[in-house]
Amino acid sequence: MPEALAVRLAEVRERIARAATRAGRRPLAITLVGVSKRQPAEAVATLVALGLSHCGENFVQEAREKIPRVEALLAAGVPAPRWHFVGRLQRNKAKLAVQLFDVVEAVDRLELAEALSVSAAAAGRTLEVLLQVNVSAEPQKGGATPEALAPLVEAVSRLAALRLVGLMTVPAASEHPEATRPAFARLRELRDGLCLGMPGLTLPELSMGMSADFEVAIEEGASIVRVGSALFGARGGPT
Repeated sequence: MPEALAVRLAEVRERIARAATRAGRRPLAITLVGVSKRQPAEAVATLVALGLSHCGENFVQEAREKIPRVEALLAAGVPAPRWHFVGRLQRNKAKLAVQLFDVVEAVDRLELAEALSVSAAAAGRTLEVLLQVNVSAEPQKGGATPEALAPLVEAVSRLAALRLVGLMTVPAASEHPEATRPAFARLRELRDGLCLGMPGLTLPELSMGMSADFEVAIEEGASIVRVGSALFGARGGPT
C-alpha cells in the first residue's frame, strides 16, 4: 500500500507540474488537496508522511473520527496537514467544522457564513473560507448563482472572524475533461470581475478541478485542485 500511494502521489505531482508549465505558471503555485472521503486514516497518514500537506474531507462526522486518527499515526516531526472541508455543510455543523478544519471551501450562503463566523470568533480564531459558485446551474448542487455572488462576497467580507480567500466550483460531471473547461474559465472570469469591481478585494484562490479534470482546471487558473481517486484509488476500496 505505501508503495502504490507513493507512486500515485508522484504521478499526480508530475501531472500538476506539466499542466502548470503548459499554462506558463509555476507548479509550486498549485496546492494539491488530497480528498480522502471514505478512505482509511492509515492511507491518509502515509501520504502526509510522503509530503502531502493539505487534506480534504466531505463529511463532518467522518472527519471528526478520522482527523485525530490521522494525526496520531504521524511520526514525530511530521507536521499535521491543513484540513479543508470540501462538501456541503449544514448550518448546525458549523461549530464542529470550525473545530476540525483550517479551510471551509463550500460556503454558499450568508447564513452559513454567519454561523461559521460566530463559531470561529467564540474559538478565538480566524477561519479561511471560499465561496462555492454553481457555474453549471445544476439544481441538485450547492453553490451561489453567479448573479448572487457579488452581494454574498460583500457580506462575507464584512464578517470579522472569516477570511475570504477565493472561489470554488464543482462543474457538471463529464467523461471528457475538456467539457469542464468553460466552467473553470467562467469561475476565473467571475473572480477577476469581482476584484476589478470591488477596490481592495483580493481573491487569490480558485479551487477547481478533481481527479478527472484537474489539468484542465490548472490551465484555466486553478490554484487549488481537489484530488481523490487519482491519489487513493477507488473510494472505500484497496489502495
